[in-house]
Parts: sequence; C-alpha cells; structure tokens
Amino acid sequence: MRYLADILTFSRMGLSVALLVMIFTDAPIHAAFIVYMIGEITDALDGTCATHFPFPKNKIPRYRKYAAKYDMLADGMLAFAVVLFFTIRVSLITGIILFATYPLISTILEFIVYGKFLGHPDDCTKTSLMHRNFKLAKTIVLARRNVYLAIMFMIAVWMLYASEWSLLTKNIIMGIGIAGSLFFWIFLSTRRHNISRDAIDIEKELSKSKK
Repeated sequence: MRYLADILTFSRMGLSVALLVMIFTDAPIHAAFIVYMIGEITDALDGTCATHFPFPKNKIPRYRKYAAKYDMLADGMLAFAVVLFFTIRVSLITGIILFATYPLISTILEFIVYGKFLGHPDDCTKTSLMHRNFKLAKTIVLARRNVYLAIMFMIAVWMLYASEWSLLTKNIIMGIGIAGSLFFWIFLSTRRHNISRDAIDIEKELSKSKK
C-alpha cells in the first residue's frame, strides 16, 4: 500500500499519453472523457494515499525526494493533454483561449509567489512572496487552484455533452459527477486548503520569527 500513491501518480502520466494518442487516432470523445475522469480520480486520491500509507522514515525510497515534482509533472501532463484534445476535437476557439491565457497567467503568479518559474511551495526562494507574506501568497495559490478546478470542470462537462452518448446517459453521468465532486470536495477539505506541508512549515517559521 505504501507504493499506491506513486502508482496513482505515474498512472496519471500514462493516461495523459493515452489522451494525446486519442487525438490522432479518431477515438470517440466519450472514451477520452472516461480516460480523463480516471486521471482526475488518481489526482484526487494520490495525496490522500501518501498521507495514510507513508513509508517508515528509515525506508523512504530515494525517488520519493522528488515526489512533489513528479506529482506536479503528472498534473501538468494531464491538463495539457485534455486541453489539447478539447481544442482539436471539441472546441478550437475555446481551447486556443485557454492555451493562450491560463498558462501565461499561472506562470506569472508562480514567479511572484515562489520566486521562480515552474515553482513549488517546497522549493520557493528566500525572497519570494511565500516567505515575505505567506498569507497573501497562500490566498493567490488557492485562488489559482480554484480557477484551475473551474476550468477543468468546464472542459469535462463540455466533453461529456459533446460525446456520442444519449442525453439521458449524459444527464445521469452529470449527476453522478456532481455528487462525486461534492464528496471529494468535502472529503479532501484539508488538502484543498493546504498548499503543501513544506509551505505550512514556512508559515510556522515566519510566525516564530515575528514573535
């Protein structure tokens, strides 16, 4: 069970590649939708699995040192793959707008918050906003995360209703999806409000220094 989180993360990379292949193999939209949904489920569960099934401190594999980085890579691969599929197979104009705006805005925010492009709370610079004003930095990160979730939800719904399934099937899946999303939203509330364990440590250090 200790490896379950890593299996979920690496499987998300595989699913991302599968989505890219589907773009050029004339795969049905509903098949891509299923692959994407499975990928999102792995994203929702891998962090929880890592928390509940940790490695003993003296038996942590060396590659786990980069867990946050390859988890972020898997997230990026899945997002890129689904937006590219969406752009080419579902809505060209909307996809181009997403490609042209969100990555640019997100990268600028990462530079401001973490002090580097493609940054992460685990390795932000000492002069970053994360160190200077943790509360504001956290607000920006969580706001960006919510925008990302909203975009991914929009893409999923659009793909669902553009699929070949009957309207009844689409509505049933939509209902299940909303119920499942609410469950994960409540179930993963702690994870949703935390940007990373290391970032929380930074907050504690800043609090001590102010005292």
